[in-house]
Amino acid sequence: MVAQRQIIISQEDHERLENLFFSGFAAAFSDKLYLQSLRGELNSALVLPSDEIPPDVVTMNSTIRLRQLRSQEVETYTLVYPEDADIASGRLSVLAPIGTAILGYCVGDSIEWQVPSGVVQFKIEELVFQPERDRVDAR
Repeated sequence: MVAQRQIIISQEDHERLENLFFSGFAAAFSDKLYLQSLRGELNSALVLPSDEIPPDVVTMNSTIRLRQLRSQEVETYTLVYPEDADIASGRLSVLAPIGTAILGYCVGDSIEWQVPSGVVQFKIEELVFQPERDRVDAR
């Protein structure tokens, strides 16, 4: 993984992800390099209250359009907790390699990340939905 900058994460997401690492679920995958990278990013993340999260940051339950830089293919995913994951429905687990890669990054960021098939490079094209932003907009 090539970390370009410190990720931004809400207090609620940070706490829930920390709890995942202490659960048996994440322990079963503790040998995965990308999860070790996520652990490191959580340790150094800028943790903010939900109402202070910038509107262009990928948070949990955000819907994101990603462009794979090599193929130029664009895919849309919603970043979810493992129990809600269903890749056939576009619900990407935060514990999947690409899910781990995008958490806390911003629209326009290009990311290079190690996945089982090698290194992928992609760009966050659009944040279609972000719970924190939409909660603020609804007020």
